[in-house]
Amino acid sequence: MIAPEVTLTHLNRADGSATYTHIGYSIIGAVNGPIEVQRRDEQPEDATIEVNVRPAVGVGSPKERHLETLLHNTLRSIILTRLIPRTLVQITLQIRSLPEEDDSTGVNTSLTILPHLLHTALLALLSASIPLRTILTSVLIAVPSSASPNTSSTPLLSPTANELLRAKPVRSIHVFAFSGDRKLLLNESDGTFSYAEWAEACEKAEEVCCGEEEEGGVKLDEGESMELDGQVQEESLEKWLRGVVRRKVEWEQRWKSAT
Repeated sequence: MIAPEVTLTHLNRADGSATYTHIGYSIIGAVNGPIEVQRRDEQPEDATIEVNVRPAVGVGSPKERHLETLLHNTLRSIILTRLIPRTLVQITLQIRSLPEEDDSTGVNTSLTILPHLLHTALLALLSASIPLRTILTSVLIAVPSSASPNTSSTPLLSPTANELLRAKPVRSIHVFAFSGDRKLLLNESDGTFSYAEWAEACEKAEEVCCGEEEEGGVKLDEGESMELDGQVQEESLEKWLRGVVRRKVEWEQRWKSAT
């Protein structure tokens, strides 16, 4: 799986920002906060979280409103809102570009972009130094329809739009998000599937997001890779995310090595 490309803290008028690019999706995230909140939205013991999703073309639609609700509920579970009460944390996600084949894949496009929006929002929150309870990682899993009714298809992990197009018809898609301590934060599915298929998809998503358990599994160090269902994973998404943050801190602390 190709690692996403990330640029952090590049917008001058935002407290934190991130540009996230992966498999044809490009999103800019900006965070302002903690800032003053309007009296009608003020909460005495918690911060108010506001999420805005702006489409690449045109104005917002019910699709963006649905995404905002999913993002708000997930991000609120990891932000330490009680540390910054009576303030506002404003998260804006501008979709820059989508894969050309995105609308032709025949799957729910709200779910295909959801993991990328979550990663962008998290990176922008980290850039803004918003207090967080934990980090999160998210992945999309698609289950194509099998050629034979007696055989099951191999799930596609974080598929590109081209892979979804070639796999048509896709029977179900699933988006999972896990915290740094392997807790399931988000589960959104669309299509036809059994509980056993959902459980298998959830297990594979946990391996991709968090890596394998150290006990009875394989501990991945930097530079090592694993093969999961024929797809090479250079590292878990959590290791990738920690690497992005480590490079940001090293860059900000570069003055120490120059003195």
